[in-house]
Amino acid sequence: MGNFLILAGVLLAVFGLLFNLFQKFHLPLLPGDILIQKENFTFYFPIVTSIIISILLTIILTLFK
Repeated sequence: MGNFLILAGVLLAVFGLLFNLFQKFHLPLLPGDILIQKENFTFYFPIVTSIIISILLTIILTLFK
């Protein structure tokens, strides 16, 4: 259980760093990503980007397993 929690924490940290890098470099929105901009409000939910990252990580982790 301890190893699982450590791995989950590391993965969360990596996802957080990747998310910040995506915001910093202003990568283009993929079709399906949700962006709502109002006067004092911006909501961005990268659903398609998240799915693509999930698929890539699944493939990579399956290869190393």
